[in-house]
Amino acid sequence: MKTALIVAILSLITCLPAHAYETEIGAVTICDTQRPAERYIQVFDGNPRTAIRAVNIEENDPNACALADVSYVQGPHVGMTRSSSHAFRIVPIVVVGVRRHRFSPSFG
Repeated sequence: MKTALIVAILSLITCLPAHAYETEIGAVTICDTQRPAERYIQVFDGNPRTAIRAVNIEENDPNACALADVSYVQGPHVGMTRSSSHAFRIVPIVVVGVRRHRFSPSFG
């Protein structure tokens, strides 16, 4: 009886659908929380490096925001914020690779 129950549970587990995630590649501005991301948008004037520098100084954290060329998977939409001339979507991401010369895994 136990063997039949174990086989039934294992067959259910193996029949669960696999979910594929769409990986995107590109240069993105990454901030560690939503607050610096929103502040980045407020000070953005067309130059991402200047805005990142300003936010990092305000946050007293040199890594609060950064510009990175990565491979990533987007999470659910968190919000939409506008500056005087741009609109930005705020979404959490999972970085799966970082581009140096070629993409390499972000772990390890």
